[in-house]
Amino acid sequence: MPRTKTGFTRRRRHNKILKLTKGFRGTYNRLIKRAKEALLHADQYSFIGRKLRKRNFRKLWIMRINSGLKTIDEGYKYSRFMAALKKANIKLNSKMLAELAVNNSQDFKAVVDKSGLKK
Repeated sequence: MPRTKTGFTRRRRHNKILKLTKGFRGTYNRLIKRAKEALLHADQYSFIGRKLRKRNFRKLWIMRINSGLKTIDEGYKYSRFMAALKKANIKLNSKMLAELAVNNSQDFKAVVDKSGLKK
């Protein structure tokens, strides 16, 4: 059986990796060994980053809702507000509540009043 060479296949695989590492600094976008390493790390960072982004947005929404509550009355707290919403069977998620608190304070105040929140 004749020996087959991997020239075309290997070049195609290398080019695929080099295309993904375009824009990386130094030799990480030119040398295949370094590029493969850099790509592995970049994929790990992007996976972790997606989890961190969700966490950061949740923190942002909580801060916005809490500040919206403080503008209505200084004694209101986020945790008590969320408990009151659950008890009143109002199903609005944190993202929408934060949006209301920032852009539509009158509607947010109506939601707070409807929840039956007490100091």
